[in-house]
Amino acid sequence: MSPRRSACYAATMQNALKAHVRNGRLVLDEPTELPEGAEVTLLIADDDLSDEERRELHRSLRESIAQMHAGKLVDADDVLAKLRSRA
Repeated sequence: MSPRRSACYAATMQNALKAHVRNGRLVLDEPTELPEGAEVTLLIADDDLSDEERRELHRSLRESIAQMHAGKLVDADDVLAKLRSRA
């Protein structure tokens, strides 16, 4: 994975914000240091994971982030090329 992509992924994971709808408006659950007027993209967290599946997902994500910080990265283009060559 290129340094640009890994930095983007890390920034995305670290900057995830949680919000709830109140009176038809999205209200953040915690303060943010985003500059006034910053544009953000919101994604609806809608899945059907069980509590056990969610715990496993979070464990796997923590493991992946630790591997990223340790420099154990695999370029996504290389993985996709390898998968395509098997088809």
